[in-house]
Amino acid sequence: MACLNPASLPKKVLALIEHDDSDLLISSVSLMEIAVKNAVGKIDMPRQVMRQAVSDLRLSILPFDARHAYEMFGLPLHHRDPFDRMIIATALVEKIPLVGGDRQFKLYKGLHRIW
Repeated sequence: MACLNPASLPKKVLALIEHDDSDLLISSVSLMEIAVKNAVGKIDMPRQVMRQAVSDLRLSILPFDARHAYEMFGLPLHHRDPFDRMIIATALVEKIPLVGGDRQFKLYKGLHRIW
């Protein structure tokens, strides 16, 4: 078990993180997914480490709300991961790019994916 190594991220993602003018968001859904994966031993990211990472990366937390949930009704079932589907719905509703390495993301029409 290990935390994500920043060196493993694509250069364009690292450039966004390092650019002072970038508005960096993390979905509250991502926090839930990380908490679940930590609890079952898939990753090592305890609460304190996650809080520090959010602070260090200057991330703003984007809540998941009813607009995002309603968007899920229209999403095709390209994959069944409920966390990913919530994150996709949020990005579509908010019209913001999604940073994520899941290759299935490219199957969702209208989703702007950076990685």
